[in-house]
Amino acid sequence: MITKETIININKEFDKGTVVNKSSLDFALSYAKSSKDWLKQLSLLVRSISLDHVFEEGNKRTASALVMGVLEERKLAYDPQKVDALIIEIILKNIRDIEKIRRLIRNATG
Repeated sequence: MITKETIININKEFDKGTVVNKSSLDFALSYAKSSKDWLKQLSLLVRSISLDHVFEEGNKRTASALVMGVLEERKLAYDPQKVDALIIEIILKNIRDIEKIRRLIRNATG
């Protein structure tokens, strides 16, 4: 399971790790813990980071890095450009549906 500290450390690679929407991140982490589906867990966290702007800066980069990190950890091939594109799509289309986000992440693996 991904921890709050892990996500903050990812953001620190791009910015200061300053959390400005703690409640959204805490909710996503607690809800993710209730699922055994790693892809659903990841989708919840991506939605929180991307759409709820958990961090002061670097939300898109943090979400992309989180997705790539999880896919690498699971030894799944992926296209980094597709991962970046799916984060942009989530933001531009304001995709809040977890199943849609799940499908987008799945489609980035290859």
